[in-house]
Amino acid sequence: MLPVVPHHPATTVAILLSTYNGERFLHAQLNSFLAQTHENWVLHWRDDGSTDETLSIMGDFALKIGAQRCIKSTSSGPHLGAARSFLALLSETLGTEAVAFADQDDVWLPEKLDNAVTLLEAAGEAPALYCARQYLVDENLGGAHLSILHDHQPGFPACLTQNIANGNTLVMNATAAALVATSGYPAGSVHDWWSYIVVAACGGRIIFDERPQVLYRLHKHNLIGRAQPLHLRALAALQRGPMVYMTMMHRHADMLEEQAGRLTPQARQDLRLVQAGLQGGLSAKLAALRCPRFRRRTLLENLLFRWWFVTSRLAARPALQSTPAWTVAEPKAQPRKAG
Repeated sequence: MLPVVPHHPATTVAILLSTYNGERFLHAQLNSFLAQTHENWVLHWRDDGSTDETLSIMGDFALKIGAQRCIKSTSSGPHLGAARSFLALLSETLGTEAVAFADQDDVWLPEKLDNAVTLLEAAGEAPALYCARQYLVDENLGGAHLSILHDHQPGFPACLTQNIANGNTLVMNATAAALVATSGYPAGSVHDWWSYIVVAACGGRIIFDERPQVLYRLHKHNLIGRAQPLHLRALAALQRGPMVYMTMMHRHADMLEEQAGRLTPQARQDLRLVQAGLQGGLSAKLAALRCPRFRRRTLLENLLFRWWFVTSRLAARPALQSTPAWTVAEPKAQPRKAG
């Protein structure tokens, strides 16, 4: 169990909410913000091109709590896709003591922000990223069961193999948020995974809370995290094959290499080893896999990852887009769930 330390209720949290045609579930999420035991928060929201009643719902909420606590982004309107929409909000809220990503269709448990702020403050001024388990529920908030417990030490370069920082639970302190907001962003990545990678590679503290903090609503419109049994998700991964997975590993590693000066010495050393494996032959790949920190969570996941890493060949990787994330459009249909 994570330690409980005294915290300061005055800590201001910027809740970052990207909306897109969210009228069906948005009321429940907004009400869960109001139910937070940590009351010192300001909602910053950006609409990603909604055509339903989302804008009306958000306008009513602003009237209810006051415009100073419900701030609409001036960049609202153009459809960027969820990741770039969230990163645009992040760039607009630099300097806030803490920032929390929020999906429009979940429900936060009342002590979510309190627990996150308490544990983040223990990190002091060092970069720190908080994430947590969730209750997985159906679209009517029923059938709750706990998400996976990540029992291996999070950090770098494990973060290149797997994301444990579900965006609907993710909260960062100001130092970590600044690192992410001022980093380049690889095409096709997602905001929560990239945040986890950047903070871990730059020596930040990754805090995984075993206590569930969110009702994670799984429904047919989720882009990621749809309600499928484990064996069906595993089969789908096998059917997709390694190309998408390995392409993103290349892009994440390449983008980190472009800003290697921000990384810790150990992370730079690990990144060189991983890059040699990604670009080299069998001996270089096996050398990278001998790094005890370069692994996924479970035995079966790790076996599949190692097989894909050793056998994949990406002769022509798509070019990186190193332009800041909030200036480049991304063709995604709707906000996604962290995977």
